[in-house]
Amino acid sequence: MNDTSHIDFDTPVERRGTGSEKWDRYAGRDIIPLWVADMDFRSPLGVIAALHQRVEHGVFGYTSTPAELVATLLSLLEREYGWQVRADWLVWLPGLVCGLNVTCRAVGEPGDTVATFTPVYPPFLTAPKLSGRELLCVALACEGDVWRLDLSALERTITPRTRLLLLCNPHNPVGRVWSRVELLTLAELAEKHDLVICSDEIHAGLVLDQDKRHIPLATLSPEIARRTITLQAPSKTYNIPGLGCSFAVISDDRLRRQFQRAMAGIVPHVNLLGYSAALAAYRDGEQWRRQLLAYLRENRDLLLREIGNLPGLKVWPVEATYLAWIDARGLGLADPAGFFEQAGVGLSDGAPFGAPGFVRLNFGCPRLLLREALRRMRAACSGN
Repeated sequence: MNDTSHIDFDTPVERRGTGSEKWDRYAGRDIIPLWVADMDFRSPLGVIAALHQRVEHGVFGYTSTPAELVATLLSLLEREYGWQVRADWLVWLPGLVCGLNVTCRAVGEPGDTVATFTPVYPPFLTAPKLSGRELLCVALACEGDVWRLDLSALERTITPRTRLLLLCNPHNPVGRVWSRVELLTLAELAEKHDLVICSDEIHAGLVLDQDKRHIPLATLSPEIARRTITLQAPSKTYNIPGLGCSFAVISDDRLRRQFQRAMAGIVPHVNLLGYSAALAAYRDGEQWRRQLLAYLRENRDLLLREIGNLPGLKVWPVEATYLAWIDARGLGLADPAGFFEQAGVGLSDGAPFGAPGFVRLNFGCPRLLLREALRRMRAACSGN
C-alpha cells in the first residue's frame, strides 16, 4: 500500500487521554507539548493497514524476524546509501536507547572511558555511567551559524583507557548532517586511537536540506566499518517509536559477538507488531516520507523566521530532524524551559543534553499548533 495521495498533516489528531507521554505530561493544563521526539502525525496508511491485518490474525506468539523485513531493509540500505549489508550483520533491538547501553557494556571494561560530543541526546550522557564507564564530554564547536565536530578537542580529551566514541548523525539536538570530510577525519582519528564508534543514525531518513545526504559512517571504508556499530530504526522517520523496533549493523564478527553477549538474558526480542510496522514502513512508506519532509521543511522555515526575531533567543539552521536547538541564555533566566512552560509551551530543557540555558523544540506537529506555540513564545519574550 504505497499511498501516493495527498497526506493531511494539518488536521490535529487528538492525543490527550491516549497514554501519550508527550501530551499527558501537561494533562489538564493549557500547554502545547513540543518536547519529546515523537510527531503528532498519523503514521503511513500502509503501516496502519499492516497492523490491522496482524491484529486480525489474532495470535500474538513469540516472533522471529520476518525474512521479508530483512530483505526489504537490505535493499533500502543499498538503494539509499550504496551500503551492501549482509543479513548476519543485523542485530534486532526493541529500542535504540537500549542499543546505546548495550554498546557501552560490550566495548571495553568497567572503568574505561567513553567519549561523546555535547550537547547531545541525553541517553548518550547516561549510558556510559550506567555501564560502569567514565564519560568524557567534548563540546561541539560553534562557528557562526554552524556547529562542527571539534576533533582537536576530542584528541586532547582521549585517554589510554578510551575505548568508545558515541556519535549522533544526523545530530540531535543541533540538526547537523555531518559531511563526508568531517566523517573521514573522525574515522582517521578513531583508527589512530583504536576506538570503536557507535553511530546513532536514527534520524537518517529525516534530512531536510535537499542539497545534503546522510552518509552512514560504516560506508566510508571497510576499515572504519570494522570498528563501527551503527544504530538505526524506522521509529522517528515514520512516527512509530511506541512500537519498539530498532537494529544494529555490525560487520565485524568479534564486535558483533561482544554486542550479543552484552544483550544476552537482558534485552528482550522485538515484538511482532514492531516488526509488522517496520516492514510496512520500509516497504510502503516512501511517498508518505517525502510528503512529510516537505511539510517539515515549511515548519522549519516558519520556526527559523519567528525565533530569529525574538529577543534573547538564538536558533541554528536545521539540516535534519524535526528538532530545533535554541539558545535562551539571552533571556537571563535560570530556567528557560520553565519560563516557556508558564507561557503555555512545553519544550525540552537543555540541561539533560549537557547545555543548561538552552531548549529544544519539536516542530513535528500541525502548522496551526506550531503557529500558536510561536505566538505564545513571542508574547512571553516581549513581556506581553
